[in-house]
Amino acid sequence: MRYKGLIFDFDYTLGDSTEGIVASVNYALEKLGYAAAEREAVRKTIGLHLEETYRVLVLEEKEAEASEFALLFRKKADQVMTEQTQFFPGVLSLLEKWKSQGMKLAIVTTKYHYRIDAILKKYQTNHLIDVIVGGEDVKQPKPDPQGIFQVLQIWDMSKEEVLYVGDSVVDAKTAQAAGVDFAGVTTGATTKADLEAYPNVGVFAELEELKI
Repeated sequence: MRYKGLIFDFDYTLGDSTEGIVASVNYALEKLGYAAAEREAVRKTIGLHLEETYRVLVLEEKEAEASEFALLFRKKADQVMTEQTQFFPGVLSLLEKWKSQGMKLAIVTTKYHYRIDAILKKYQTNHLIDVIVGGEDVKQPKPDPQGIFQVLQIWDMSKEEVLYVGDSVVDAKTAQAAGVDFAGVTTGATTKADLEAYPNVGVFAELEELKI
């Protein structure tokens, strides 16, 4: 087996939180006096940290307002996100299979750690994930490689022993910055061509196509 550990992004890699994210984004925008964003525009921001999401959707560089947007988003997300998040079909079976083969599994995401905990608890799958690095666990969000480095340190593994799997350009840049192999999936809003522009061991239509 080439890798000893698999590190995953969450949104659009393992699961779909679109409805909860759209609801939370538009709650925050409307509280700040902006019009609601189109669903597709919000989808294209999934995977960015919240302040960057604000800047992309509002086209403003107001630091205080970006912080307020993030607070409002989290307030709404605490109410709706866990309920409105689903794993993609077949993903839990894949995680079970890799886990049974002795693979270490981690999630590195801009989502908050406690939110991933809640989603895993909802599906009774906490046992599958060895390490979670959420947005509040790092000083710099992806594409800064800090989250991946935390996992490598916890696992005491080299960069060559892990594979990072994600659906976005941010994920590809994160893997590149960390110096680890990257596999892309097009289950999100990013095209195969956009992912293939970065170093990768493959870009797949769905996670099931990834052969370890």
